[in-house]
Amino acid sequence: MASTNTAPSGVDSADEVLHEFGIVRIYKSGRVERPLVALPVTPGLDDATGIESRDVHLGAYSVRLYLPPAAVTAPSARLPVVVYVHGGGFVAESAASPGCHRFLNRLTAACPALGVSVEYRLAPEHPLPAAYDDSLAALKWTLAAAGPWVAAHGDLDRVFLAGDSAGANICHYLAVHPDVVDAQTQHQGQGGSARARRRLKGAVLIHPWFWGSEAVGGEPRHPAARAMGARLWLFACPDADGMDDPRMNPMAPGAPGLGTMACERVMVCAAEHDFLRWRGRAYAEAVAAARGVEGEGSVELLETEGEGHVFYVFKPDGGKAKAMLDRIVSFVNAP
Repeated sequence: MASTNTAPSGVDSADEVLHEFGIVRIYKSGRVERPLVALPVTPGLDDATGIESRDVHLGAYSVRLYLPPAAVTAPSARLPVVVYVHGGGFVAESAASPGCHRFLNRLTAACPALGVSVEYRLAPEHPLPAAYDDSLAALKWTLAAAGPWVAAHGDLDRVFLAGDSAGANICHYLAVHPDVVDAQTQHQGQGGSARARRRLKGAVLIHPWFWGSEAVGGEPRHPAARAMGARLWLFACPDADGMDDPRMNPMAPGAPGLGTMACERVMVCAAEHDFLRWRGRAYAEAVAAARGVEGEGSVELLETEGEGHVFYVFKPDGGKAKAMLDRIVSFVNAP
């Protein structure tokens, strides 16, 4: 359970902290604070990369689009499309957060690629599945080429999902969602037989936030530690079926089969000092196993030594952050 504090004598009870998670604080009055979140940055021209960005509001959610200089210098060329989902435990951060915005500028410039960064609704104001629903809507919007930049410059046969932490969790949810999986099959083969067409070229899951009741690898095994790992998830998702809900534990019994993922290739990034590293490694191995012999070479695992969770956000100019970016760029540009 989340911690509950009692207001000191003389303090209005409405100012009592009802739930405290570090990245989000909820008061008895209903007021919500996110003390670790930096001020958002506006879109526009990034002088360092030449990337042009703009926000598109789509009702309950929005997207921040990133257009590289290559789209201007070679307007007839079609660029891969990266649909990016930010992290923050489903309760914090934004597509406009400085770290996310900087990373999208650098990633889309280096590929080059058209970026679609999803601004989804946050818990607790909007409990899950709001973030899942918004991200699914944003992916469908992208695949429909509903925006002028996507229609003019995007290659819809090279669409990638990417995200970090909670965003990587959402990417998995999207890749196994029935609406996305079913859309991959078109009945255009000879003799009327079904021909699979992978509209999602790949998925990049950076330090994915998965968990479960049973430990994997070197994860702590004590029940109290297991519960602590799921505490924020259960708060953000009141209708969750425990920590083995398929949205949090994609390897749980009854979860959608990993072999059904609607993407040709999968890349998983892990970090040595991240408590989620064991889960990410097990996930990559499970996806590869589910794909069998046909999946050989379609699953990549990048493990960064000496670094912690989403280290590249906090140390974006470090050599290991640059090495990770280079690997993601190679993954996107692979045939």
